[in-house]
Amino acid sequence: MIDATVKRSLGQMMHGVQVVGAHHEGVSRAYCSHWVLQVSFEEPIIMASVSPKHDTYPLLAASGEFAVSVLAGDQVAAGQYFSYPGRKFLHLADEFLTEFPDTELPVVRDAIAWLRCQVFDTKTMLDHELFFARVVAVQPGRLKAPPLLYSSRLGWRIAGDKAREPGTSIRDGLLARLAALGIEPPADEGDDES
Repeated sequence: MIDATVKRSLGQMMHGVQVVGAHHEGVSRAYCSHWVLQVSFEEPIIMASVSPKHDTYPLLAASGEFAVSVLAGDQVAAGQYFSYPGRKFLHLADEFLTEFPDTELPVVRDAIAWLRCQVFDTKTMLDHELFFARVVAVQPGRLKAPPLLYSSRLGWRIAGDKAREPGTSIRDGLLARLAALGIEPPADEGDDES
């Protein structure tokens, strides 16, 4: 069990919301996640954390592929529906879904984007399995729509206001400080650290 203070602190972390869908032998399932992450700059690789208790897990594990729907801020109803095991609702809300083109992978209608992913590695954790996958196809949707966000402490949110004042560059300010000290900045090597 996670310590209450640790749990409250982790609960402040804000994450994008996605629906992960899988299909195998005529069965399609999907679940809502805020634990899908891009994990590489050099390749389009993502990681999805999946509970083996979820009915999507065996389909994803058997097929070796899944689709990710990146949800927009106005798609909280779809996010909420797929947050619960579909069997509790007898999978009655299929109006939220369509299929990724040329596949039977379920994706959420009108999402920001859809990603088709092929698994190349897994790592078993205590209560989840991490699936590492290459994005092999993408269908852009409403790319300008603000994304849906979630934190266990703050709930559902819509991304919005910019955190930096327009025209302000933190990097330019730091470079000016180096120049004032007569120091040449190191060569730019891509700045891929996050």
